[in-house]
Amino acid sequence: MTVTLASLSQLTGLAVLDHLEQSARIPVVDGLQAQGDLIVIPLPVVASSVRPWPDARWTDVPAEGVELLRGGAGGNPHTLVADPGTCRWTADVSDSDLLAIGIFETSAVAYLLHPEHGASGCTPGAYVVRRQREREGQRARLVAD
Repeated sequence: MTVTLASLSQLTGLAVLDHLEQSARIPVVDGLQAQGDLIVIPLPVVASSVRPWPDARWTDVPAEGVELLRGGAGGNPHTLVADPGTCRWTADVSDSDLLAIGIFETSAVAYLLHPEHGASGCTPGAYVVRRQREREGQRARLVAD
């Protein structure tokens, strides 16, 4: 089934900005992907430094999605959405770089939706959601979206 930005927006009730092409097919990726100030990394890539706590509380991703991060200064949210019963999420993670927001595991395609950036899909698997950072000379700072 082809999922477009319009169909995902209608299905979830989450709006995207008018300048985005509503008929665009949402790409589904099995690797690293970035969306503004977030980066999604397959868990096996960073498993040596990121893991769920032994007593992590996992939550099923509801139909309306889970807000992962709101952009700088209270801006637009990055929302994880998936078909009911296919994806779970925890913010109870240990990350040696202190960048992880959480981990999600999905048995079907899950989507990251953002009003300005549109959407991208993640194939079934386990993923770490982290803040992105950028370097400015010797200093590093979080990307502000």
